[in-house]
Amino acid sequence: MDRLDTLVLFTRIVETGSFSRAAEMLDIPRPTATNAIKDLEARLGVRLLDRTTRQVRATHDGQAYYDRCVHVLSELDDAEASFRHVASNPRGTLRVDMSGTHAQHIVLPAIDDFRRRYPNIELVLSSGDRLVDLVREGVDCVIRAGALRDSNLVARPLASMPQVMCASPDYLARCGTPRHPDDLAGHQMVKFFASGGGIDYPLTLIVDGAPKDFMLPGWISVNDAENNVLCALRGAGIVQVPRFHVEQALADGRLVALLPEWRSPEMTVSALYPYRRHLSPRVRVFVDWLVALYGSRFGPL
Repeated sequence: MDRLDTLVLFTRIVETGSFSRAAEMLDIPRPTATNAIKDLEARLGVRLLDRTTRQVRATHDGQAYYDRCVHVLSELDDAEASFRHVASNPRGTLRVDMSGTHAQHIVLPAIDDFRRRYPNIELVLSSGDRLVDLVREGVDCVIRAGALRDSNLVARPLASMPQVMCASPDYLARCGTPRHPDDLAGHQMVKFFASGGGIDYPLTLIVDGAPKDFMLPGWISVNDAENNVLCALRGAGIVQVPRFHVEQALADGRLVALLPEWRSPEMTVSALYPYRRHLSPRVRVFVDWLVALYGSRFGPL
């Protein structure tokens, strides 16, 4: 490996905490990665990494060297991206994670447009609602809806999605239709919880100009948006979801909108990516494309 490739390898090992994951990300054999770092340490005359059976961590000297490497590689990215043809015609692999709902209903129905614009980008898409460690898992960008937790990621808002509270006709025939927010006390909800933290999300309405939460009992809990809607369709309880997800079910009567006089707060959806002084051209064009895509669907922010 040349010296530049070795710098990239070293930063990936520090970021992932693993020789194997770093080698896999760079598509090189594990022994090649091991030997390259041994040669680097011998050339510098210091130990850069502490190796255990479970994890690899940078030593004090290794952390200082890592900081310098990140600076050097960032400067190199800046130099390459300054050329117009690189910025306008990015190439390489772009790894993106988003929920299945956004993939199926918004992004993938228009993905051929992205391909026509950027034919040299290979897109690797994973789907889920769990929290993703972008650096460790080698993911370049994620799309997430709802309130964002504190993090070191850059968040670029894409849209504010109208929400609706609804239930199936079967459920309402059994339990009655609420006419006022106070009537929710006698109802059940399909509980929705966060994959990472086990947080149950309440139903929320704007009452007297301020958001008011309603945590109802329920006999089933899910952590996936598609399952949430499916449970509502089967009469399991009340749900509150982005309207686009249930538009057809509302139109054909499989779900009924509840308490329309009290507005549901909108849900923000954002693209998140690790902070870099210079954003990768691949990520930049994809996020810009997402902004336009979501804007055409939900209107400008």
